[in-house]
Amino acid sequence: MLQISAAFAATALALLGAQLAGASPSTALGAHFGKRCTATIKSASDVTAANLACTTINIESFTMTAGKTLAITGLASGTTVNLLGEVTFGVSNWAGPLFSIGTSSDSGTFTFNGNGNTFNGQGAKYWDGKGTNGGVTKPHPMLKIIKGGGTFKDVTVLNSPAQAVSVGNTATMVVSAVTIDNSAGTSLGHNTDCFDVSASDLTITGSTCKNQDDCLAINKGSSITFSNNKCSGGHGISIGSIASDKAVSGVTISGNTITNSVNALRIKTIYGATDASVENVVYSGNTASGITSYGVVIEQDYGDVDVIAENGSPNGTATNGVTLGPVTFSGTNTIAVSSGAKQVYVLCGTKCTGTWNWSGLKTSGGSAGSSNYKSITGYTV
Repeated sequence: MLQISAAFAATALALLGAQLAGASPSTALGAHFGKRCTATIKSASDVTAANLACTTINIESFTMTAGKTLAITGLASGTTVNLLGEVTFGVSNWAGPLFSIGTSSDSGTFTFNGNGNTFNGQGAKYWDGKGTNGGVTKPHPMLKIIKGGGTFKDVTVLNSPAQAVSVGNTATMVVSAVTIDNSAGTSLGHNTDCFDVSASDLTITGSTCKNQDDCLAINKGSSITFSNNKCSGGHGISIGSIASDKAVSGVTISGNTITNSVNALRIKTIYGATDASVENVVYSGNTASGITSYGVVIEQDYGDVDVIAENGSPNGTATNGVTLGPVTFSGTNTIAVSSGAKQVYVLCGTKCTGTWNWSGLKTSGGSAGSSNYKSITGYTV
């Protein structure tokens, strides 16, 4: 008996529907699968629906129009986007983002290959020491992954005005070999987080972050791996700040190197937050040195749930609305803090939970610090 696959039947129906509606078969197939064509983008005017429908998109060197997003969005699943030269973003005081990418469907996939090229945000023309808390309006994030999954790799993000890369994938995603270089902002760069994550089924690996804020900030999501990355100059690797109704679970932080940063490894939940959780966090094989405040800091007193601001600060009083734990250190995590810094600081509310095995944590320098959570094993504060 002749058997017809569901995919074949769906395609045949699409073609029949197109013919009945007066559209060409190729138009119908293009809308469903993407056109088998190669588009070249070398100016803002090239970002058209027709070009974005192609399954190969090459972005050449050009300067993007100020105050506009270079939106490579609505892509058909399977599309490949190649960056073939440097893209410089024109300067304008507006909300941003400067670049966005994503598929037309939540389950779609794309490949972005930077080929070692650069997105230049011209951050020095915005930096004023205030970041997104004040001063001139700074477009942020610089790059935003908004829908779909796949791979995003081999690109330099240079001088972001504020936050660099926001990851909001909706299907499995691997981000690799991304260099975020805001080292020129040492004196005036602020809120220059490298990776802000609100997503699940995500791996960020083999990347480099030089900045003045968090190397990684996980705001919500599950099944997240951050591995073999290099972070320097900022605030370290963070989970949080965790706000009300946000959940983070299944996070692995492994093989990373953190140098000359305020903190090494941090979990922070917002003071007054409720109905939120941070669960099953594992740190493995991380190395940190030149840490000026805390080697490991876990605090439930950060900022204020009633104050909406990019930056908060701890107030010393933990609240009880966020479940937190277990937090595990496996393998060998080696953290060296500077004179005057604390190796560990843990301030839990009543919802820290489980036994936290910290046998894989080795600390040195500064002072020991403190912990009010009594179910930590394998390590003495």
